[in-house]
Amino acid sequence: MALASAATQVASFIAKFDPANAKLIRACRSMMRKRLPTANELVYDNYNFLAIGYSASERTSDCVVSLACGSNGVSLSFYYGATLPDPDGILLGSGNQNRFVRLPSPATLKEPPVERLLRAALAQAKTPMPASGRGRTIVKSISAKQRPRRAAER
Repeated sequence: MALASAATQVASFIAKFDPANAKLIRACRSMMRKRLPTANELVYDNYNFLAIGYSASERTSDCVVSLACGSNGVSLSFYYGATLPDPDGILLGSGNQNRFVRLPSPATLKEPPVERLLRAALAQAKTPMPASGRGRTIVKSISAKQRPRRAAER
């Protein structure tokens, strides 16, 4: 049996979410793809999140940002967010490295404070995004065990 294409696999990962979250994930992913057309999308269907990283190469270490998709919504995660200038104070998280911004709607990605963070993250990346070409979608891992992708019924 042939392996499913990356696009088919990603569509199946997103389909695990409730319809509103799935729509938000697809819209944010589309906006990120337009914003970073030369980046590779590194997809991890992990225990806690569906993570879609944007990287200059196929190496996870070259990821600059990712969409972290959980049952409670979508965030834009900055791998080295702790070192980014954040004059607007929008970064969340307190780890040594990672910071994130919640994305209640895809329009949040176009807000000036978020765009400034994204530009700063790209500027400090060890490996710059390719100047031309089109990035690929690469499914890096699928966890056998996963948290529910839909919010618990009340």
